[in-house]
Amino acid sequence: MTPPAPVSVARRREVIDALRRGTVPQAGLDLFAVGLSRFESALDEDLATVTRGGAAFHAIRGDYGSGKTFFARWLTERAKRAGLATAEVQISETETPLHRLETVYRRLTERLATATHQPSALRAIIDSWFYTLEEEVLDGGDTDEEDEAALAEAVDALMERRLADVARTTPAFAAALRGYRRAVAAGDGATAEALIAWLGGQKSVAASARRSAGVRGDLDHFAALGFLQGLLTVLRDCGHPGLLLVLDEIETLQRVRGDVREKGLNALRQLLDEIDAGRFPGLFLVITGTPAFYDGQQGAQRLPPLAQRLATDFTTDPRFDSPRAVQLRLPGFDLPRLGELGRTVRDLYQQAAVHPERVAARVDDGYIGELATAVTGGLGGKVGVAPRVFLRKLVADVLDRVDEFEDFDPREHYALTITDSELNSVERNAAVGDADDIALELP
Repeated sequence: MTPPAPVSVARRREVIDALRRGTVPQAGLDLFAVGLSRFESALDEDLATVTRGGAAFHAIRGDYGSGKTFFARWLTERAKRAGLATAEVQISETETPLHRLETVYRRLTERLATATHQPSALRAIIDSWFYTLEEEVLDGGDTDEEDEAALAEAVDALMERRLADVARTTPAFAAALRGYRRAVAAGDGATAEALIAWLGGQKSVAASARRSAGVRGDLDHFAALGFLQGLLTVLRDCGHPGLLLVLDEIETLQRVRGDVREKGLNALRQLLDEIDAGRFPGLFLVITGTPAFYDGQQGAQRLPPLAQRLATDFTTDPRFDSPRAVQLRLPGFDLPRLGELGRTVRDLYQQAAVHPERVAARVDDGYIGELATAVTGGLGGKVGVAPRVFLRKLVADVLDRVDEFEDFDPREHYALTITDSELNSVERNAAVGDADDIALELP
C-alpha cells in the first residue's frame, strides 16, 4: 500500500482538532473526502468557467447527515485554490431569511473570504482593488505618481468606467466606493470604516458618513443584487476571478409562513434567472437542501417555474447520476464508506502520533470496521447520521488514548458509550431506545 502523502503540521492539527470536537473542519477537507472524487472533474470545469467570466449553479441534494455541509466546504477549498473568493451563508427563518436578499448579501460580506484573508475580507478586497486601479493608471504612463491630485482623478475616472454597468442600476455602490476612497485619503478612519460597513449591507451606519458619500438609507431587497454585481466587478479587477456563494440549509423555507415561503422561493427563482441572463459573471451559486425541499409541495414544487429550473431525473441507479446535473445527489454513507473514512483519518492521525506503530497495530482496519458497526448500531442502524459521532469517538476516545497510554487496548479497555448530550437532534432521534445513555460492547 502506498503511504499517505505528508501533510503540514498546521493542516493536520486543524483537521484532527475539529474531528475531536465533533465539528466539520474549516479547511483540509480534501485530506479525508471519501466518495467525492466522482464530482471533481465536473466541478473543476465549473470553476474554470467562472474564472473565464461565466457563471455556474448547482443544487446539492441529500438527507440529514449525508454530508451537504462537508461537500460545500470541500468545494469552497477547491474554489479558493482556483483564486475565487468564497462565502457560506446559512439560511434561517429569523437570522437570514431568503426572501430578504439584503440580509443574504449582508451575511455574504460578513463571511467573505479568500485564500489569504479570513472573514470578513471585504475591506481587504476593496483596498486591493483601489491599489490595482492605481497601478493600472501608473502603468499607463500618463500620470505622475507624485501628483496626488491627478492620480486620484485618474483612478476615479477608471473606477467609473469599471463600475459603469453597476452604476446604471445601483449608483449608490459606486458613490460609497468614491466616498470610502476620499475618507482614506483624508485620514478619516471612522468614516472609512462606516462606509465599508454600508457597502457590506450593515444597518445603522452613521448618517454623517452616508452624507459624506452622498448615499442615504440602508440597503434594501431590490438593491442587494446590484451590490452583488458591484462586488463581483471589484473581485474580478483585484485578482479574484469570481465568487463561490453557498446558500446552506435552504430547506428551512418549508418551515416558514406560506406567504414568506413563496417570497423566498421567488427570490431564489429570480436569482437563478439573473444568473442565466448573464448579470453575474464570475458567480458560482450553490444551494443545499433535503430531498423533501426539492420534491415536496412545501418546497420548490410550490413554485412551478423554480421546480422546472431545478428538475433532475433521479429514477436511474445512483451510480449513473451525472456530476454535471443541476441537482447533485449525495449518496450518503454505508458501512464500507464509513470504514474507509475511519481508515483515512487513522492514517492522517498516525502521521503526527507520538507512537505511530502502536496506533497502527491497535487501531487496525478490522477494529475500525467494528467501531463503525457499533456506532451505527447505536444510532438505529442509520449509517447516514453516524459519521460525525464515529469520527469523534475514533479520534477522542480511541486514537488519543492509544497514543497516550502504552497499556491501553481499545478492544479490551473501551466500551462504546453514546450519551444523549453529545448528539444533535437528528442523531438523537435516530438513537435506539429511550435511555439517556446507550452502552454497546464492540463485537
